[in-house]
Amino acid sequence: MVSLVMGILPLPVLFMIAFAVALIINYPNLAEQRRRVAQHAGNVLSVVSLIFAAGIFTGLLSGTGMGAAMSRSLLAVIPDAMGPYLAGITALVSLPFTFFMSNDAFYFGVLPILSEAAQGYGISPVEMARASLIGQPVHLLSPLVPSTYLLVGLAGVEFGDHQRYSLKWATMVCMVMLAAALAFGLFPLVGGVA
Repeated sequence: MVSLVMGILPLPVLFMIAFAVALIINYPNLAEQRRRVAQHAGNVLSVVSLIFAAGIFTGLLSGTGMGAAMSRSLLAVIPDAMGPYLAGITALVSLPFTFFMSNDAFYFGVLPILSEAAQGYGISPVEMARASLIGQPVHLLSPLVPSTYLLVGLAGVEFGDHQRYSLKWATMVCMVMLAAALAFGLFPLVGGVA
């Protein structure tokens, strides 16, 4: 813990050293160590593969400009008369967008462009940021979230079954969050003119 706090070594190196020490202390027998590692290898490999895939997908969206093109396409579809409602629209599109793309791609690629457009309607970037958080319960059901794979694996549930069951509840939670955010004035239903 001291090495972790002081930053003596990079986190992956510290983790591997701690793992090796914990394995030796808890399972001094080499055969038992092999059984423990083999028991968890499936979960580890699937999560690591997913992290690499999500990283590649995020890199493609941001590095090629696809994220910016998607957000400009979204803005082109929204009629000018709907511009003052951009915070609410952002809250609603955050559900599918954060489900189908990583948080990095949405928050660093799409949201800045939507936020810039919203300023013309008197909606501040902070209000747009708040609106964009509404979709996070649905985001956790995304196939791009490695921790969900790990959790459903530990629970012995199929990922697709988890998504089918939880999606309606996550969507309802998003709608409650949207209503509460509007009621508390965290972002406007209708923006003014800047």
